[in-house]
Amino acid sequence: MSVENSVAFVTGANRGLGLAFAKELLGRGVKKLYAGIRNPDGVDLPGVIPVKFDVTDPAAVAAAALRCGDVTLLINNAGIGRVDASALDPVVIDNAREIFETNFYGIIRASQAFTPVLSANGGGAIVNVLSDVTWFAPPMLTAYAATKSAAWSFTNALRIDVRDKGIQVLALHVGFLDTDLTRGLDVKKSDPRVVAARTLDALETGREEVLAGEQTEALKRSLSTEQPYYLNPPNL
Repeated sequence: MSVENSVAFVTGANRGLGLAFAKELLGRGVKKLYAGIRNPDGVDLPGVIPVKFDVTDPAAVAAAALRCGDVTLLINNAGIGRVDASALDPVVIDNAREIFETNFYGIIRASQAFTPVLSANGGGAIVNVLSDVTWFAPPMLTAYAATKSAAWSFTNALRIDVRDKGIQVLALHVGFLDTDLTRGLDVKKSDPRVVAARTLDALETGREEVLAGEQTEALKRSLSTEQPYYLNPPNL
C-alpha cells in the first residue's frame, strides 16, 4: 500500500508511538490524518484532525467509523500496560480484565468498525501494534503479554478474512519503546520514530509482519529452535 495520498486513522496518536506514526505519516504525504484519542484537545500537531475515540466504548468506535468514512489506513496503536509482581500475583486477573478491554477487544472493535470503510474505499491496510512479549511473557508482564498474544491471534485471523477485500494486515512486533510509559526502566529501548518509519516502509513493500529491533528478531528466530527463548531466556 502507498502511504502517500492515503487517509489514515491512528488510535492513541497523542503521544509515544502513536505520535511518531502521526509525524511520519504527515512527512510521507498522507491526504488526511485522523487522530483517534479520548481527549481531542490532547493533540497539538498541525495537519491532524482530532477525533474523540475510546476503544473501550463500542458507541464511540462506531461513531468514529461513521464520521471518518474516507479512511484507507487504520493503525491500531492504542494500548495500555500494567506491571504484575509475578504470574502468581492475585492482581493478575484484575489487570488482565482491564488490559484485555483495550489491547484485545479494542483492536477487534476498531478493525470490525473500519473494515467496511476500507472495503468501500477500494481497499487499504490495517496495522496492529503488537509486541515481542507475544512470544515471551516476563512474569512482571504476565497480563499484558497475554493480551498481546491474543491480539496476534486475532490479527492472523483478520488477515485471512480481509485479503479478498483488498485489505493488507500488518502486524508490528516491538519491544520496549523510549516513551513516557517506560521512563525510569533500565532496559534497552527503541526509538519510536525509527519504529514508525520501519513499519511504514514494510507496509509500502506489501509485507504482513515487521519485527522492530534486534531483540525482537532474535526472539522470533528462536521459536523454531529446540530451545526457544520462552523456555530459556538467557540463551538468547
